[in-house]
Amino acid sequence: MRQDEDAGRVTLATVADQAGVSVSTVSKVLNGREDVSSKTRVRVEQLLEQHGYRRGVRSAPDAPLIEIVLHEIESLWTMELIRGVESVAKANGASVVLTESGTRHSPGPEWIGGVLRRRPIGVVLLFSSLAPAHKKRLRARSIPFVIIDPAGDPEPDVPSVGSANWSGGLAATRHLIDQGHRRIAIITGPADMLCSVARLDGYRSAMGMAGLEVDPSQVAYGDFHVAGGFERARELLGRPDRPTAIFAGSDLQALGVLEAARVHGLRVPDDLSVVGYDDVAVAPWASPALTTVHQPLRQMAEAATQILLGIRAGEAVATRMELSTSLVVRKSTAPPPGTDRRQRNVSPATAG
Repeated sequence: MRQDEDAGRVTLATVADQAGVSVSTVSKVLNGREDVSSKTRVRVEQLLEQHGYRRGVRSAPDAPLIEIVLHEIESLWTMELIRGVESVAKANGASVVLTESGTRHSPGPEWIGGVLRRRPIGVVLLFSSLAPAHKKRLRARSIPFVIIDPAGDPEPDVPSVGSANWSGGLAATRHLIDQGHRRIAIITGPADMLCSVARLDGYRSAMGMAGLEVDPSQVAYGDFHVAGGFERARELLGRPDRPTAIFAGSDLQALGVLEAARVHGLRVPDDLSVVGYDDVAVAPWASPALTTVHQPLRQMAEAATQILLGIRAGEAVATRMELSTSLVVRKSTAPPPGTDRRQRNVSPATAG
C-alpha cells in the first residue's frame, strides 16, 4: 500500500492482499460470518482498523436500523429508554431492533456476529459494558455505539449517557433525614453496577453530612426488581432495630418494600417511610403515592441516540453526558413515629 494512500479509500482487495487471504474471506469477516478461523479474523480486523476502513453508504440496509442491546425487556425503566431511542430514530427515518444480551451486563459472544450481519447504523446499549474485542469489530465496520447508564466506568473513548445517581441518592436520604429519621436503611441495586454504587455513595454522604453513622446491617443489595425489594425489606423489617425509613434504589424495589411493610403490619408512611428511584409511570399510582427520585430516562435515551447519529455523521460530539435528577415528594414519606406530623416537609427538593 502506498504511504500516501487515503485510508478512507482502502479496498477489500488491499486488505485481502496484506492479510494473505481472499477478498471473499475479508467480506465474510466484514459481515460477521463465523466460518472464518479466529486467527484469520483477528488479522483482518487488525488491518481494517489499522487502515481506517469505512464502509460506503450503499453498504447499509435499505431500512436503516438502530440496534438496542438490553438484558431484559419487561422492566418499566427499559420501556422508557426504548421509547426515547424510538422517538429520535423515527424522526431520522430509522427503525429500531431489540437484542437481548447473552449475560446481564455485556453482550455475549454470539451477539457480535449477528450485529455485523444486520449492519445497523448504530448500537445503543442499556445498563451494559462492551468488550474491547467487540469495540474493535464495530469500529472496523464504522458502526458507532453509545452506552446508556453503563454497568461500569466506561473508558474515555466509549460514549455514554447517564444521570446524577450520586446526587439522587444524596437528595433521597437528605429528605428522610430532614423528616427526622435516623435509622435509615437502603436497598440498593447489584453491587457490580455503577449506578447502584453511586446511589449508595450518595446515601453514605448524606448520612455522614448529618453526623449519622451508617450501620452495615442497614445496607442491603437487591436486583432492582419487586421480588428482590420485598425479600430485602422483610429481612430489614424483621430486625429488632428495624429502620423507620427505607431508601430503595428503584421504584420496583420500593413497591416490594410497600408490600413487605403490609405483611409486617406496618403502615406507610405512619410507621415506615419509603423513597424509591426512577419515577416510573406507576410511582404516582402506588398506595400510597411514592416519593421518589425522578430520573429522566426518556431524555437520556434521546440524548444517547442523538450522540450516536452525530458520531455517524462525523460531527464532534460529547462522549460523556450526565443528566440531572430531582426528588419528587408524594405520600410515602413522613416524620418517624412519635414526632410532630405537622412538621412534615411536603415541598419537592432538587438534586443534580
